[in-house]
Amino acid sequence: MLERLQELHDEAVTRTAQAETLKELQEVRVAYLGKKGPITEVMKSMGRLSTEERPVVGQKANEVRESVQALIEEKEKTLEEAQVLEQLKQESIDVSLPGRPVSKGSRHPLTSVVERIEDVFIGMGFQVAEGPEVETDYYNFESLNLPKHHPARDMQDTFFITPDLLLRTQTSPVQTRTMEKHEGRGPVKIVCPGKVYRRDEDDATHSHQFMQIEGLVVDEGIRMSDLKGIFEAFVKSYFGEDRDIRLRPSFFPFTEPSAELDISCAMCGGRGCRTCKGSGWIEVLGAGMVHPNVLEMGGFDPEKYSGFAFGMGVERFAMLKYGIDDIRHFYTNDTRFLEQFARE
Repeated sequence: MLERLQELHDEAVTRTAQAETLKELQEVRVAYLGKKGPITEVMKSMGRLSTEERPVVGQKANEVRESVQALIEEKEKTLEEAQVLEQLKQESIDVSLPGRPVSKGSRHPLTSVVERIEDVFIGMGFQVAEGPEVETDYYNFESLNLPKHHPARDMQDTFFITPDLLLRTQTSPVQTRTMEKHEGRGPVKIVCPGKVYRRDEDDATHSHQFMQIEGLVVDEGIRMSDLKGIFEAFVKSYFGEDRDIRLRPSFFPFTEPSAELDISCAMCGGRGCRTCKGSGWIEVLGAGMVHPNVLEMGGFDPEKYSGFAFGMGVERFAMLKYGIDDIRHFYTNDTRFLEQFARE
């Protein structure tokens, strides 16, 4: 048996040296060290040996097994290193080649416009306030002087979820929520940006989803002239020092008196052209003095406090600023359109 063990050792050494792949080496491992291998068979047959021979053969069998195991592990390490080197050679990178440019994203034009408008108003002492996009009928309509069955509700086609829950049609509910937090104590000076939803037909100038920024100022002694002063500062900061403004009487249920704000047309300088339809002016937003009912429902005493509010469409301001002719461009995710604003 000692001679047989030595023969098996020599065979295993030879086959291990001849193995050129990890698969071939695994076959050698199974052939000589496996449960059905010849070394294991020799050890199983030791029971037939005498008491004197058994420890000698057992020691030799263990030496052979350990020697073959060590040789295979050493060869396995060598083959793995060679495999890695070959893989690195095949996957090597020519660092002298020019790199592939990595395209960078940029702010969406509507995000940029919102941030620009916010910056202007923050510079005038306003704070930014936000609220939920799913609103109750009370905050979206009733608290803004629009009780149920009020005809002015027909001006806004609404997405109702339940009879009392809806997708907000304006960011005005944030104004009421903010007034409630102040518990009837001024001043309040906020702008409220966010998405709003109306069941409008999608065309070049309308979308079922769009963005608004509304503003609210409430304090003692607030007048219409304060509203005009804020607008003059905002328009000149956002559109340029050469732009003029005018206020036209209008109607909104939540303000009284109410007005539309127009700015002078940049295309013709106020002389009249196709862009402004010959008037020299372009309408940009609605505003007015906060209705006493709205102040009262917000927790303020209309005998002591007054205020003004305004609302503007972000897409409209972006279209005026960048000369965009279709509101749908903002929502189609066309990178050709969006890449134009990466330089901003």
